[in-house]
Amino acid sequence: MKHIIVFAGSNSSTSINKQLAIYASELAEGVRTTVLDLNDFEMPIYSSDREQAQGFPKQAVDFINHLREADGFIISLAEHNGAYTAAFKNIFDWASRVEQKTFLNKPLLLMATSPGARGGASVLELAAERFPRHDAQIVGQFSLPSFYENFADGKITDATLNTQLLNKVKLFKDNL
Repeated sequence: MKHIIVFAGSNSSTSINKQLAIYASELAEGVRTTVLDLNDFEMPIYSSDREQAQGFPKQAVDFINHLREADGFIISLAEHNGAYTAAFKNIFDWASRVEQKTFLNKPLLLMATSPGARGGASVLELAAERFPRHDAQIVGQFSLPSFYENFADGKITDATLNTQLLNKVKLFKDNL
């Protein structure tokens, strides 16, 4: 059975991106899913001085080990000021030092949502450009606009958007 890692690029306990990522993983029937919480990987802010003096934090190594054990990833990125959240960026910075090819050439369904009409479009664009440099095989992208209008009771309520996500999940699964 294929194994996927699912997480949101957010450390919020009420993350809408985590809700979306979990929903997408539920649509990927027949796979084993591990949901990661960024709060479990909290570590000092990355600096080359800190790395040289102390090496890699255990949390960074643990994070990469989770990625190594998976066959693919579903990630939904929160957007803060048009970019990654500080929590995700710090983990990404450390993880990329442990393993430069952070995503290990594995399939990735890349998503974002936000309360606004753009649905995290800026962070999605940023990640789509950056992640392949870290060996991400982005097989699909999905943006859910206006989260609170289009998501309720753990699922997407807009039929058209839901069908779009179903198609992206199928493409993701076909590439596992």
